[in-house]
Amino acid sequence: MTGEENVVIVGAGPTGLLLAGDLAAAGVDCTLLERRADVPNLTRAFAVHARTLETLHQRGVADELLATGRRVGRLRLPGGARLDLSGLPTRFPFVLVTPQYETEKVLEERALAAGAEIIRGAEVVALWQDGLSVEVRYRLDGREQSIRGAYVVGADGVHSTVREQIGMLFPGESAVRSVMLADVRLADPPDEVLTVGASGDAFGFIAPFGDGWYRVIGWNRARQLPDSAPVDVEELRGVLRRVFGTDHGMGEPRWTSRFHSDERQAPRYRMGRVFLAGDAAHVHSPVGGQGMNTGLQDAANLGWKLAAQLRGHAPSWLLDSYNEERHPVGRLVLRVSGTLLRGVLVERRAVRLGRSVLLRAVTRTPPAARRMAGFLSGIDIAYPAPRGAHRLIGKRAPDVRLGGGGRLHEALRDGRFVLVVAANDPAVTYLATRNWADRVRCVPAGGATRTTALVRPDGYVAWATDETAPERRAPEIREALEKWCGPPAEHGHAHGPADRHGARAHLHGNDQGRNP
Repeated sequence: MTGEENVVIVGAGPTGLLLAGDLAAAGVDCTLLERRADVPNLTRAFAVHARTLETLHQRGVADELLATGRRVGRLRLPGGARLDLSGLPTRFPFVLVTPQYETEKVLEERALAAGAEIIRGAEVVALWQDGLSVEVRYRLDGREQSIRGAYVVGADGVHSTVREQIGMLFPGESAVRSVMLADVRLADPPDEVLTVGASGDAFGFIAPFGDGWYRVIGWNRARQLPDSAPVDVEELRGVLRRVFGTDHGMGEPRWTSRFHSDERQAPRYRMGRVFLAGDAAHVHSPVGGQGMNTGLQDAANLGWKLAAQLRGHAPSWLLDSYNEERHPVGRLVLRVSGTLLRGVLVERRAVRLGRSVLLRAVTRTPPAARRMAGFLSGIDIAYPAPRGAHRLIGKRAPDVRLGGGGRLHEALRDGRFVLVVAANDPAVTYLATRNWADRVRCVPAGGATRTTALVRPDGYVAWATDETAPERRAPEIREALEKWCGPPAEHGHAHGPADRHGARAHLHGNDQGRNP
């Protein structure tokens, strides 16, 4: 096999679509293979959390998605507790309730507009890789075809063919079985946008599609059937009455299904030139609405790193940092969502009462409530920083005002790093704009501050300093730019700003990964 210049993504769910859009916008040729021939109109995820909305805002599509759903500023928890999101330090202090297909629609339109190719009805059947490229074999319209890429990303869900083809294990267990799903109309809809409750032997969930239809989820401890068993509509109504005291006038469903929720995680997210993202890498309890959001953050982390590698200026360690940063996040989400699920399913009445008391205490204690909201929203998710590093390194960069107008998250829209300089320092500005202009945008801070920060394309702080002396600050900045952004233009491969027709791959021997 010969080296290729494109990335092949398997799976056109939210994770794959965001990644395809990021790569195409960065000038990387990418092809997305999707097993489903038609765009589905069904959904599992409804919650779009604040950090995901920030990620979409950085790409200029948040407003479009906001128009499709309803904003919830306070989450109702089992036992009557409520978690207030309004104090989150973000322009999106709420969870957006909108069906998953709306998120997919927005992301697909962006990916196609940027130049990504989507092939539907393409079922992957085999995969091979060597040190130069990956070959993917797929079946389309009854015929087998193949495509090569420099890298392949498996975003093809819990039953990932890509993960199976590279022999990656997926250890874990089923957290809850025989969960009933139904799309129905309600004659007496609940007042809450998101309605959740549990009674010890059952739990229920109701969310609106926004068009008069509702997704109803129910679980009955006393009736555990296989996923293939049909849903008994009367049983589902009974679950709602048991949990909520009413079935809300539930009508006949247009669609029903059963599923089981697993808690699993791949031991690592990279194998040579193949990466895993989203449900192909980790699956967990649906409690907390973390699944789709975590997958989208996987994509946001990986996309700019693959683009940097293929444009020839990624440091040798950059691609491995995807696993090093995202695997611990997946593990944390799995642990916390599993704990929440077990709290919902607890059977003994005394324990349920204690759970309710604890949740009310947590949500009424500002520091604890803030930490809980920060985790669920994704705002407080951070990446490891070296010992003794600046306090901001690895953390999400807030959407601060910039000198001359504008805000940081909007400045990230062209896919470059943003160097926010504490003071009007012509030497620093000249250094960045002369030698790294294709990779770094240099802007002054919008207010009085001592901190100069280098913000990654995914909105996290790569490096920061409070040093104000120009003779010491300039060398620190140069060192940070070389570490994160590659050699300066006069010493390395310089490309212009991201251009679909101009960016081409530069494959190096250091990009094969530590896990051949």
